[in-house]
Amino acid sequence: MDENKKYLGKKEIWLYSVAALGQGMMYAIMSGYITDFYLQVLHLGLPFVLILTFVSRFWDAVNDPIVGSIVDRHTTKWGKFKPYVAFSALPMAVLTFLMFFDWGGALDIKAHPEVAVGAMVYATVTYVLWDMAYTVGDVPFWSLPNVMTPNPDERGQLFSLSRTINSIGSAIPTVLFTILFGFAGKLGIKSDGTKYLIIVSFVSILGLALYMISCFAVKERVLIPNMPKEKKDPNEPSVLKRLLQCRPLMLVVTMGILASGRYLMGAASVHVARYAFYIGKSTEGLTPDEINAAVSSSISLVNLVLTGCSAVGMFGTMLLLPRLYKKYDYKTIVVFACLAGFGASLITTVLGVISIVKDVRLLFFFCIPFILVQCVPLGVLNVTSYAMVGDCLDYLEWKTGYRDNALGSACQTFVNKLSNALATGFVIIMYIIIGLDPKDTMANGAVKLVTDLSHIQRVGMFSLVSIVPGLSMLVCAIPVFFYDISGEKKKRITAELAQMRQAKGITIE
Repeated sequence: MDENKKYLGKKEIWLYSVAALGQGMMYAIMSGYITDFYLQVLHLGLPFVLILTFVSRFWDAVNDPIVGSIVDRHTTKWGKFKPYVAFSALPMAVLTFLMFFDWGGALDIKAHPEVAVGAMVYATVTYVLWDMAYTVGDVPFWSLPNVMTPNPDERGQLFSLSRTINSIGSAIPTVLFTILFGFAGKLGIKSDGTKYLIIVSFVSILGLALYMISCFAVKERVLIPNMPKEKKDPNEPSVLKRLLQCRPLMLVVTMGILASGRYLMGAASVHVARYAFYIGKSTEGLTPDEINAAVSSSISLVNLVLTGCSAVGMFGTMLLLPRLYKKYDYKTIVVFACLAGFGASLITTVLGVISIVKDVRLLFFFCIPFILVQCVPLGVLNVTSYAMVGDCLDYLEWKTGYRDNALGSACQTFVNKLSNALATGFVIIMYIIIGLDPKDTMANGAVKLVTDLSHIQRVGMFSLVSIVPGLSMLVCAIPVFFYDISGEKKKRITAELAQMRQAKGITIE
């Protein structure tokens, strides 16, 4: 078996990546904006939102290894992974829409507190069901590259492109948010609930159509036969134990958890835009409607700068990764990117704090180049962690003879969801730490300006996209120093693994 053989055509690579774009759209609207929707549209309490988002996402993360274990044990006539994607796609799209249903506009929760319980029940049910549907499809979907090709270099290229396109999909809700919030006055749209309804309708329909492409466009090639039960050694370690004993994989998992602060760049941006900066004309002498329009425009602009820098820094890095992979190993790329991101976050913090304390609004824009560099690790980790997991699965098969694709990939999706839960939870915790309740800022229907908040409150909110992610990048580089699947060792594993498969009569077409 030629370990350098190429198995994927351009059409298959691009169609899988387009499917990843659809998935990214639906995930991004939930992960980036659901807390803002709960707080600003449904007016749900901070403690409730904290408990719901953190507990649900933590439980969802725990479910990933369970789903991975189930998938690994069963192969259907339609394939090992594709059926799960097919059956979960429609429920996920429908639930994405239902999660953003405007109970605030329909039932006027603020005027009738008795209906708040119903809204909380509805939010809980739709949130939990969405998490379940997403998990059933997410683990198999990101396991597909590991069975589409046995070539680690080709697999790395596939992960690089698909994760890049997936991230482009995640930027689409932000673009729609910017348009609707920035031009709300001209469009005659006053309700945030209406804006979200328009965004989620577009995302759900298009996301579903693109996501389903993966069910028809890709081929599962690396299917290692399950060992018959009667031939299994009773002393053989369990699947979970094998993974826990795989040192390289555990290092990648640890790296991902420590890097959870990177998700704040997406999860916290809209909150920072609302409560850290005001970029606009003086509000003196303006009518309430004019003030609302000015505030909405400022929120749109600041959110655009933060998410735009995040997208450009991340996408730009992703586009460079295929070339970097040819010159440097994964370890070197990750460590260098994380240290650079930490350094940039320090400068971002200083400039942002001065802008807030001294009320030098123009200085906010001087943060842009440093936020770009600060987001380089997002692109590196978003792609490279998946490629590293693929190499770890090769290592595991080479060492034990077992290849647990779904459960191994579930480790990465577990890390992503746990990290997202931590990031989302920390956003709500920051509200509590600085003593800021969104309900108070909209008392009696009036919008409280950002400039009316204390410097401590504004700086605290700003830290969510500056020093906190930076520190996370710094500490996540520590376990990577001990990761050793690279260079000659990686080449030797790939070559010997090809020989092992050939000896077992496993043919990969």
